[in-house]
Amino acid sequence: MNWHNELFTTLVLVGFIFSLVGSLFYKNPPQDINSLVGYRTANAMKDQEHWDFSQVYSSKMMMYCGLGLMLLSLLGLFITFEEKTTDILIFASIIGAAVLMIFLTERAMKKKFKDEH
Repeated sequence: MNWHNELFTTLVLVGFIFSLVGSLFYKNPPQDINSLVGYRTANAMKDQEHWDFSQVYSSKMMMYCGLGLMLLSLLGLFITFEEKTTDILIFASIIGAAVLMIFLTERAMKKKFKDEH
């Protein structure tokens, strides 16, 4: 196993940060709608009910995406890629996790508040 593989170290670190931040926001979600802290999309900031739901749901998704990144990092322990390929995998994984978190949260809000659209 290659513990010094960039794919492993970067994704396990970023995944841990995603999970840590998600956990902190899950336990202490931002209470008031604001443009600085929390899950901030137009749909989430629509009203207090949307805001409260999106803060808790997105926190859970962030923790899950962090766990997914940490699991994906294990690939780096067993497979060595070229540097350019490693960089692309890291970038795509982190962006993919963030996009997935947003997609799942927006879809959940759309489902929960379907009568309002």
